[in-house]
Amino acid sequence: MLFDFNFDNTKNIFSDSNKADLCDEFARIQRQLKNMNIPVLIIIDGWESSGKGHIIREITRELDPRSFRVIKFENTKDEKANKPFIWRFWNRIPRKGNISVFDRSIYFQIMNNLDINLEELEKYTEEIANNEEQLYNDEMIIIKFFLNIKEKTQKKRIDTLLDHDNKSFLVSELDIDQNENYKRYQKHFSKVLESSNFAFSPWNVISTEDLENASKEILGTIIYNTIKGIERISEKRISGDEFKRSYEAVEKPLEDIDYKIKIKGSKYKDKLEKLQKKAADLLYEMYTKKIPGVIVFEGIDAAGKGGSIKRLTRLMDPRGYRVVPISAPNETERDYHYLWRFYKELPEKGELAIFDRSWYGRVLVERIEGFTHAKRWEEAYDEINMFEKNLCNSDVMVLKFFLAVDKKEQLSRFKDRQVETDKMYKITEEDWRNREKWDEYIEAMNEMLVRTDTEYAPWNIISGQDKKHARIKVLEIFIEYVSKHINMG
Repeated sequence: MLFDFNFDNTKNIFSDSNKADLCDEFARIQRQLKNMNIPVLIIIDGWESSGKGHIIREITRELDPRSFRVIKFENTKDEKANKPFIWRFWNRIPRKGNISVFDRSIYFQIMNNLDINLEELEKYTEEIANNEEQLYNDEMIIIKFFLNIKEKTQKKRIDTLLDHDNKSFLVSELDIDQNENYKRYQKHFSKVLESSNFAFSPWNVISTEDLENASKEILGTIIYNTIKGIERISEKRISGDEFKRSYEAVEKPLEDIDYKIKIKGSKYKDKLEKLQKKAADLLYEMYTKKIPGVIVFEGIDAAGKGGSIKRLTRLMDPRGYRVVPISAPNETERDYHYLWRFYKELPEKGELAIFDRSWYGRVLVERIEGFTHAKRWEEAYDEINMFEKNLCNSDVMVLKFFLAVDKKEQLSRFKDRQVETDKMYKITEEDWRNREKWDEYIEAMNEMLVRTDTEYAPWNIISGQDKKHARIKVLEIFIEYVSKHINMG
């Protein structure tokens, strides 16, 4: 067994260090992290009554409070249990140049569920691994600790707290349950730690029998791993400048679109309202069955995304869906991993979130306009696939539409928007600049459609040359996809 919970602290290489010096060194490194815009995530998990509060107080006491944050994780019953499992994690990650210390963590839910089956554990572990790896690749330093104590020590600390009038509230039912079922929890902890001991974010199991010695060991481990992390990130930044892509396009799905397909006006009117009523009914069914959904609309400028969204939602109860328009990230959003702002918008159970543009901007506009280094947007294809797989693992329905028009039709619509008073807001200088890079965008879109078309989140490519056809097609696909998803559930 990988984690045997050895309590021998005699090998602690930091035991002879002065704790004050270690605190000062960590504070110095904090300033370096700030200057280099590197975020650090420190996870303090472990047994209840193992001294998490003491450890967190000791390791942060000399830090600049403006650049670190302690976040306490409780049972999911206490907050947003309707959100996807990983939402709680992403909603709290540190911004660039800052340190976040998690008191417990996203692991709390699986560590303290003795009845979790192997399939569920593997699913959650895969989801956590995907997300920790994404953050690691995005220059975050992740350091994980599991605080370990003996059964007798835990019992003694629980009794001491219960005997103290002002501290008895610190003892929860979980403290007592862990102590009464110590062997079962120990076996389960070992299984969780072993399955989540990733190369990019390994566990450090620390005995807290002696809290003074443990705090020094943890401080020293943080300092060591942070220095190594800074070295890794510095080397990555240098090597990134020499990055060369090797992708060769084989498939070009945008060349296979039939732009001639149309629908007659009379047929359009006959079908539209019937489909809209059915779509509205399905939204109610999603709500009653607590099925969350994400719809992504991407496409060529002026291909009709807005019109398709409007027709899709026209008869829907607006309390059951949200449209999330995506533009360039603001200053705060740029301080986080690019997926952070999308995780914040994820739907609750029974809610539909419709993204008008999305995370695919990473491999489209950020790629073409040079806002992101080639190495990072190249990594984004796998990250986006992981993100969407995580959503599906959390039982979120993911439906993706890509609307396309040819270059001639786009020009015609641009000109129409310039002269029609009620459409002038739809055309900007940026639209014209993007048009000048038509070939580059088409190349990027083709690659995106090929590399992110997965079994669990496939693309639906629709000709928007005839707006009526596109609107009917979106409704038909929505109805078919949601009906299938509901039946599968």
